[in-house]
Amino acid sequence: MVNIIWVALAVFGIVFAAFNGTMQEVNQAIFSTLDEAVMITLSLAGVLIFWLGLMKIAEEAGLLSGLSRLFRPVVQRLFPDIPKDDPAIGYILSNMTANVFGLGNAATPMGLKAMKELKRLSGSDQASRSMITFLALNTSSLTLIPTTIIAIRMKYDSHDPTSIVGSTIIATLISTAAALCIDRYFHYRRRRNLKYD
Repeated sequence: MVNIIWVALAVFGIVFAAFNGTMQEVNQAIFSTLDEAVMITLSLAGVLIFWLGLMKIAEEAGLLSGLSRLFRPVVQRLFPDIPKDDPAIGYILSNMTANVFGLGNAATPMGLKAMKELKRLSGSDQASRSMITFLALNTSSLTLIPTTIIAIRMKYDSHDPTSIVGSTIIATLISTAAALCIDRYFHYRRRRNLKYD
């Protein structure tokens, strides 16, 4: 549906520009933004490659497995219906660790694998409690080092690109806590409603 909306907006804008006589401005805007998009992508790729390399080194050194062991009790408490040694726990932990380091692009494949495992566990096409909780956590995602934002700030010659780290930690801590509270509220409300039906 969203793709249809974007295509409709683009087509409407081009047709309007053609009738309004402003096609020259539309062409300039398209090509100037294409150039900028390529430059941003290349600069972000460098930073992401750097941090993914650090993540690989951390993984080889055992830091990620240590973080996973540290977070495992928390994850098992957040997802009580997942068996203790199920592969879904590992994927959830990997996704959360990547998000903590601000590597949203690296976290996505692990998130998709975690959702696939959670769907296997639920055995249904409907979202399970664990799937909803994981989606809420993944969307709010506590972040310690916002690498993508730092890269964009560096690209645009920010005086201090890392000055947002403190505010990012506070903001994502609040968003994660809010996501968990809302998730739990609706879960218990649904359980109570089913109990009284």
